[in-house]
Parts: sequence; structure tokens; C-alpha cells
Amino acid sequence: MDKFYATGKRKTAVARVWVYQGNGSITVNKKSLEEYFGGLDEAKLKVQYPISVADLTGKLDVFATVKGSGIMAQAEALRHGISKALTEYDASLRGKLKPLGLLSRDSRVKERKKYGRKKARKSFQWSKR
Repeated sequence: MDKFYATGKRKTAVARVWVYQGNGSITVNKKSLEEYFGGLDEAKLKVQYPISVADLTGKLDVFATVKGSGIMAQAEALRHGISKALTEYDASLRGKLKPLGLLSRDSRVKERKKYGRKKARKSFQWSKR
């Protein structure tokens, strides 16, 4: 049984993903997908999207560990990792996944706070008198 590994990232969330032959179960941090993301249907759909695009629903198992950031960023990191692992599994899937932007890392991160500023760009209120 071959396992295919990839790392997905988004903001400060990092997902380590293993994909292998199975019955379609997705395990995140030793919990099922429903247990980990709870009532957040949007997060669950994001995670399952690359598998459904590749027409492999119910054929592959996914095991992942996720750290950092918030729940939605973790879901997007997981989606990125699954997409990359699917291209390791079958290189011909790259043609389906790349046009949808699933293989690109969303590099937007929070800008750091600058000295003399209230936030990254926001300034303190200024008045002449």
C-alpha cells in the first residue's frame, strides 16, 4: 500500500497530508472530518473539494495533521495539501486541479505592526491643536 505525502499551507496554518487507497475516510488530528470541523459545513466542503474534482470520492483515505491559525485557514491548508498529494498519487490530475487554483499557495498573511503606528498601517489620530 503506497502512501503519498504533501504539505499544504495557508496563513500560519500548516497541514501535513497523507493520501492512500481506502474507503473515503478523512482523518484530521486523529478525529473524523465531521468531529474536527463540527458544524462548519463550508470548511468540510473545502476539504472534500479536490477529491470530488478528481472523481475519487470513496476511493482514497486521507490522514492529516494540522497546526496553527484558525479553523478556516486550517481547512484551506488541508485543501492545498490534499491537492498536492493527489498530484503525487496521479500526475494526470494536475490538469484538473491547476486551473481551479487548488495547487497554488495563498500567500496572503497578516502584515506586521510597525513602530509609531496603532496597527500595521493605521495611525494614531492627529490634530493640529
